[in-house]
Amino acid sequence: MLLRRLGAVFPSSRRLFSSNSDHDLANTIAEFNKEMESVFGEPPSSGTLDSSNNNFTVEKSEMISQTDENALSLTHVGGAGEAQMVDVSSKESTKRIAVASCNVILGKKVFDLVLANQMTKGDVLSVAKIAGISGAKHTSTLIPLCHNITLTHVRVDLHLNPKNYSVDIEGEAASTGKTGVEMEAMTAVTIAGLTVYDMCKAASKDVQITNVRLKSKIGGKSGQWSREE
Repeated sequence: MLLRRLGAVFPSSRRLFSSNSDHDLANTIAEFNKEMESVFGEPPSSGTLDSSNNNFTVEKSEMISQTDENALSLTHVGGAGEAQMVDVSSKESTKRIAVASCNVILGKKVFDLVLANQMTKGDVLSVAKIAGISGAKHTSTLIPLCHNITLTHVRVDLHLNPKNYSVDIEGEAASTGKTGVEMEAMTAVTIAGLTVYDMCKAASKDVQITNVRLKSKIGGKSGQWSREE
């Protein structure tokens, strides 16, 4: 009943939440306060509408601040929002190492064939290993904004896991330079996983490549980082 009576007395207050603009919302609240003052002799308590408006303004400011902070952290985005290649010429050269991993779920049927080296295309693990090493060396041609760096070492290991009938793949890339090798390590395990799929797809289309991720890295401004398991 109270809301209906207020609506009849203050028809203009129905516009309170109809505006998408902070400026219009503030004006509407001010008009509502004047109407309340003319009827009751005093403006409404500032603890309701004014505090809601203040909270809205504060929350919006915090969101804008967080957005600006996140935008500044995206090094591959230019001032106008365009994609760019990061200029690393001013950075110091340091030893860079990154380790990545992934898992290829084969299923029991395919797992047994790979274990017995009976796949039609040949030795799955050996071919995938070479493919992963080659993939790491071609990262800059596959990922547009990656730098073309000189790798000093690439390691790709593949192990059959009988617990879930899968292939566990780990890759490591190393370099001494001005930019990291995380993408090279992740490309190595991804290409190795894709090669396992290619070698096994004739036997089953259910093979899945999962959990491609960076495990650790060292070097550069951010120093050492390891994934928490």
